[in-house]
Amino acid sequence: MSTQTQTLDVARFPADDTPVSRASGKRVVAVLAVFGWLGGAAVTQWWPALDDWPHTRELLIVKLLLAALSLAIAVVAWRSGASAKVRTQPGRLSLGAWLNATPWLLALSLGLTTWEVVTAQLEWLPRPFFAPPQALIAVFADDLPRLASSVLHSFVLLAYGYVAGALAGFVIGVSIGWSKAVGYWLHPVLRLIGPLPATAWLPLAFFFFPSSFSASVFLTALATAFPVAVLTWSGVASVNSAYYDVARTLGARPTFLILRVAIPAALPSVFVGLFMGLGASFAVLIVAEMMGVKAGLGWYLQWAQGWAAYPNMYAALLVMALMCSGLITLLFRVRDRVLAWQKGLLKW
Repeated sequence: MSTQTQTLDVARFPADDTPVSRASGKRVVAVLAVFGWLGGAAVTQWWPALDDWPHTRELLIVKLLLAALSLAIAVVAWRSGASAKVRTQPGRLSLGAWLNATPWLLALSLGLTTWEVVTAQLEWLPRPFFAPPQALIAVFADDLPRLASSVLHSFVLLAYGYVAGALAGFVIGVSIGWSKAVGYWLHPVLRLIGPLPATAWLPLAFFFFPSSFSASVFLTALATAFPVAVLTWSGVASVNSAYYDVARTLGARPTFLILRVAIPAALPSVFVGLFMGLGASFAVLIVAEMMGVKAGLGWYLQWAQGWAAYPNMYAALLVMALMCSGLITLLFRVRDRVLAWQKGLLKW
């Protein structure tokens, strides 16, 4: 087939996956999301539940607000015309970013309505293990002070443990990667103790430390330090030796080589260790709070389970997910600032 014929075929049958076609599809999804939320509001308003659930009116208001948001996105998107210009700008709430969120708005409308129907209207799922969305709203409305206090306690404990573990892991990693003598003594210890789950040290931690708070800080720091140390050590050890040779030729001292050559070159690996350490520390934090701390999200989860307050437990799980995701997002923002030349290379 000739080149001219191929060109004619492409012109006759253009590809569907173009910026304009994708934007048009998202505008249609935005309109569907409006109907999805309005349909869910109709279910809440006119399909009576089998039980008198409080805060049903608040659930209706939430659905109507999300329907209004979907409608605003759809109207602005349709008025923007041919949307080859509609693009997502990272870090900004542009029209493209709102359009990218419309499939989630549609999915959430369908999921929330299905959840409400099978729990409140039909009661197909057993109580009290499964409650309708109204019960989740009731938790945030009636038990917000206790839940907010638990979030604050968990955040303080996580901050102490994570910062201490990150600093300790960073120093250990740089020391092992730079000094063969330090690596000779610390490397076997790191290989022996590091892979152990931090929760395995719970009995010893609560025995040796004077309070459950300090023991939890130690366990959180231990969970953070291992991945940070390993990734920092790997980053320092993998620095090109030519960088050191050039710096030594210009008269650089060992302190300069560590602070201005080794550490900056190892920062990409260091941030990977910080990401891994944050996830590990959060998991250990919840377990430690369940075992001995008298406040925090882990304690709140255990309290809710003990009283069979399952909506409170689901609310705590939602808050934990948002908290952990928000902290990782914040760490990614810091990474993009520090490692501007690698911005967008590692995504979250």
